[in-house]
Amino acid sequence: MIGGAFLALAVYVTAQAAYSLIGGHHPGHSTLGIVWTAATCVVMLALARGKAITGRQLDNPVLQAEGQVTLIDTCLAAAVLVGLTLNAALGWWWADPLAGLVIVGYALREARTMFRSGGSPP
Repeated sequence: MIGGAFLALAVYVTAQAAYSLIGGHHPGHSTLGIVWTAATCVVMLALARGKAITGRQLDNPVLQAEGQVTLIDTCLAAAVLVGLTLNAALGWWWADPLAGLVIVGYALREARTMFRSGGSPP
């Protein structure tokens, strides 16, 4: 089910990005949205670091892995932030849908991992 969910996410985001790029649909932008996404990146980065440090100190591989997952989430949020910022600051309307394709790459990788492992996280 997890692999299927990641695959569905990849299909949906790809379709939306294609719709925006091919149709030339210019997404709107919001200063509040950019600020919120930037704050999310900062908080998630601090959380990832805290989880990694605590996981090492406690010799807890699960917490260390969770720190890595949170770091990946931070990178995905940063990709969205770049797209939003380029759209707002430079009018590069296509940057936002292209940033979505970063999420597609991640979703496809995770779907493949889930399907290969029989549905259990590695």
